[in-house]
Amino acid sequence: QVQLVESGGGLVQTGGSLRLSCAASGRTLSYYAVGWYRQSPGNEREFVGSINWNGVSTKYADSMKGRFTISRDNANGTVYLHMNSLKPEDTALYFCAAGGSTRGPFNSWGRGIQVTVSS
Repeated sequence: QVQLVESGGGLVQTGGSLRLSCAASGRTLSYYAVGWYRQSPGNEREFVGSINWNGVSTKYADSMKGRFTISRDNANGTVYLHMNSLKPEDTALYFCAAGGSTRGPFNSWGRGIQVTVSS
């Protein structure tokens, strides 16, 4: 397992953008598949998207396609979630997770970071 840390969250207005980062402490994230998930109060955790270890393959939940993009910089061991055209319903705690494959399971999880979209 690897310890993951998310950063870049915060408060943004509707229509705005944010970029979340996911990095590993103690070891590189470069050889792991990474998934992004989110959870809002009263709701189950929801898949956002994933990226394979070299960035060639990405997947997205239908509701995020065209607005969210996942990329990675393996030289710096960081994976990014670029979020555009944000809506109030995107407000949630966002988590990154790492594993051997985008098919799962993701064995390592970060603590999450809050994204709040104001209307």
